[in-house]
Amino acid sequence: MPQQVRIGTRASALALTQTGHVADALAALADVAVETVRVRTEGDRVRASLATLGGTGVFVTALRDALLDGRCDVAVHSLKDLPTGPADGLVVAAVPPRADARDALCARDRLTLATLPPGARVGTGSPRRAAQLRALRPDLDVVDIRGNVGTRLGRVRGLDPTTLADGPHVGADAPHPGVATDAPRGDLDAVVLAAAGLGRLGRLDAVSEWFEPDVLAPAPGQGALAVEVRTGDADADTPLADALRALDHGPTRRAVVAERAVLARLEAGCAAPIGAWGRLDEATGTLALDAVVAAVDGSRVLRLAARGPAGDDGEADALGSRLAEDLLAAGAADLAPLGPRP
Repeated sequence: MPQQVRIGTRASALALTQTGHVADALAALADVAVETVRVRTEGDRVRASLATLGGTGVFVTALRDALLDGRCDVAVHSLKDLPTGPADGLVVAAVPPRADARDALCARDRLTLATLPPGARVGTGSPRRAAQLRALRPDLDVVDIRGNVGTRLGRVRGLDPTTLADGPHVGADAPHPGVATDAPRGDLDAVVLAAAGLGRLGRLDAVSEWFEPDVLAPAPGQGALAVEVRTGDADADTPLADALRALDHGPTRRAVVAERAVLARLEAGCAAPIGAWGRLDEATGTLALDAVVAAVDGSRVLRLAARGPAGDDGEADALGSRLAEDLLAAGAADLAPLGPRP
């Protein structure tokens, strides 16, 4: 008999799609039968801005509680939402291969960042994106927004929010599970979203420009998923544990470990105006790591890079911590709201 496995997920279209990919992979790798359990998180219930909520953990805590109390056996997170500190009794047992880590502009009339008119209204819920956009185009009106992918696309004049991978095209005025019916419509010129999420939902057609990481640095862990389980289940002699070990992608894990080490050393949450991007050269075991700290108003941007061996998670973590120390020495704490230094 296959091992019965319950996977906890948020109920958004993107979360369900990501969880479905992980469920399919686990079932293909071992003799497991997967059931999806939907869990509502604080980030789903409260509509305030992520910066107001504190960002870190608002999409994670309820899923972790469901793991610890036995309502599910596996939780799938967007890794960029995961707090950097350890969770007692839990472990990230697998980080699958990363999708596109870049951010993408979805603008009316196929406009790009350079061709948006002065005063154009650009929406994002990310302080990191907002700060870097203001640095690149101080003349734009960067607007704080919330909502899932469909809701955000619906706020861009002329963009269809409803063609999503989890459902058919239903028409501009019809309700849709990916679009909040009480959200503003067509009040923005553009939004900035993660390319990975758009790709997973089949909405790359909405992209008018991809931002390379050296232009707009992605969030640490962006494009990657974290598959979290109870610590004992990760080490067990079971089909699930075997599948998790096979699903884990070493180059992606080491890259995101380094990126998240930058956040951890800076004592900054996932809503801070900080970007990081790591790439592992598998042939040499060398990790290239870039990091950005930006002033919230975009008036200053600090970019530094580091390279070093990353043959295991420990070396990757050390590289990220060293780069964070370099950022602090260069004045990062004067730019962004970071935690106290020891």
